[in-house]
Amino acid sequence: MSETTVTGVEGEERNDFTRAESQQIRRRSTALLASLLRPEKSKLVLGLIVVIISTAAQVAGPALIAYGIDAGLPALLNHDWIPIASAGLIYLVTGVAGAVLISWFTVLTARISQAILLDLRKRVFLQTQRLSLEFHETYTSGRIISRQTSDLDSIRELLDSGINQLVQGLLYMFFIGIALFSLDVASGFILVVSLVPLVVLTRWFQLRSQKLFRTTRTASAKLIVKFVETMTGVRAVKAFRTEKSNSTEFSGLVEQHRESNSKVIRLFGIFDPGLVLIGNVTVAVVLLVGAFRVIDGQVAIGVLLAAVLYTRRFFDPMEEMAMFYNSYQSAAAALEKISGVLEEELSVPDPLKPIDLWTAKGGISFDDVEFSYQNGRVVLPGFSLAVPAGQTIALVGSTGAGKSTLAKLISRFYDPTTGQVTLDGIDLRRLHPKDLRRAIVMVTQEAYLFSGTVADNIAIGKPGATREEIVAAAKAVGAHGFIDSLPDGYDTDVNKRGGRVSAGQRQLVSFARAFLADPAVLILDEATASLDIPSERQVQDALQTLLADRTAIIIAHRLSTVAIADRVLVMEHGVIIEDGTPADLIGGTGRFAQLHASWRQSLV
Repeated sequence: MSETTVTGVEGEERNDFTRAESQQIRRRSTALLASLLRPEKSKLVLGLIVVIISTAAQVAGPALIAYGIDAGLPALLNHDWIPIASAGLIYLVTGVAGAVLISWFTVLTARISQAILLDLRKRVFLQTQRLSLEFHETYTSGRIISRQTSDLDSIRELLDSGINQLVQGLLYMFFIGIALFSLDVASGFILVVSLVPLVVLTRWFQLRSQKLFRTTRTASAKLIVKFVETMTGVRAVKAFRTEKSNSTEFSGLVEQHRESNSKVIRLFGIFDPGLVLIGNVTVAVVLLVGAFRVIDGQVAIGVLLAAVLYTRRFFDPMEEMAMFYNSYQSAAAALEKISGVLEEELSVPDPLKPIDLWTAKGGISFDDVEFSYQNGRVVLPGFSLAVPAGQTIALVGSTGAGKSTLAKLISRFYDPTTGQVTLDGIDLRRLHPKDLRRAIVMVTQEAYLFSGTVADNIAIGKPGATREEIVAAAKAVGAHGFIDSLPDGYDTDVNKRGGRVSAGQRQLVSFARAFLADPAVLILDEATASLDIPSERQVQDALQTLLADRTAIIIAHRLSTVAIADRVLVMEHGVIIEDGTPADLIGGTGRFAQLHASWRQSLV
């Protein structure tokens, strides 16, 4: 597992990153943001030009008012209405122009935002889909959903409104400062002095809010994860009556979320009034000093009015910019987590120069394979095995013996730590991914059905399959009878997770899907565990025909399934302790004979 994984996945809920980790995360997030903005460069430049012009038009208002009062009113007394009419007309034009340009800027930034979000959503989906099984076994579904929902929503909020507020606010304050100094230098210096307490207050807010915003994001993510995992595993919740404990835990998470948000609100309860106080004091000082200067004839009344208006307007964007900081912190935390997922490296990478295998025979070989998971526990110590093409072998043994690990290595869900697994003499790590997926198919105990019709789910095994091929595959595994009895037959919508069909029926559909794929190697990992006895016998009858001329690896605790195997391997602690035909092993005195005797006794 790479360093990126440590900071991006395992450490994503931490608040105590080291300096080096924080720098790495910032570089990673910045690189991701730059790659998202790069295709929108021309639109960003256009948007910047538009917002500059529109802001300048808005800021011109008080200066035009000052001109109208100081030049227009005296001229009007002399029956010259042109100055005041010109001031009014220009004020109207700049107001309309500013509104139109702001509207254009808003639409433009919305399009940029949607383009970025579309790109990011696709990246997250494609990346999480292509990542190896190892990632998905350590990264919970709730956290993945959180990346696609709440995290992307935080980035959307920042792009839709936060960036607009920041850019417009900074430009607005900059242009106001220029206009104020142009009209009255003294009022400009008063405004500069007011920046001292403003900077102190803002810095105080930033230091305290950064940790609080991250805590709020973490609390929100935990809520989503708990909710999603509870709803996903609702059957287990109902079966084990964990509703009360789940409610208690969820209530605690809700309380943490409420408390973290309360702290943020209290922080804003100090910051917002502080902004208002600084703004009001500054306006009062400008007005007081300016009034004495008007009396002394040092400044015109219109200029004083414009100075007061500019000073008042200078502080207007500050509260919105403070809200931007809130959005920014949430979006930055979200971008950190998403960038961690996007930079996650594949533990099972595709070969750089793949070898094509258009037609596989199905010979499997383990050559001195050692395999261990992330925790360092060795599952297969120096394992070697040769399975000739067309042979059906059964793997039996106690839980944790390494049977499923063996199947995952053959399917290349994992790569061996040392040694190699080969198909027809080709290392699986060098085989073209398309050829590998076409040659090797696994059917697991969890028969997952996707939303759609029964026919659609079977056709996953062979995209573009005809209805005749789909029906033939269903008949081969004994699934045609129950499918035909469904309300719409093969066109029946199985609903989410196959809720309209039983567990055994879902397994039969997954069998039909695998048989339609017609692989050279078929792996059945406890695939008959969900079937009742009649269904299991029906499938076994079909297996004897369908497994002919193909390599098959059957992992089963039900020893009735083992009877159709050519060869039985008994595993313990990653080592094969018995190897022979079912008849030979049953007639012996070894581990398999004991297991078979216990199984027969359980039937009686």
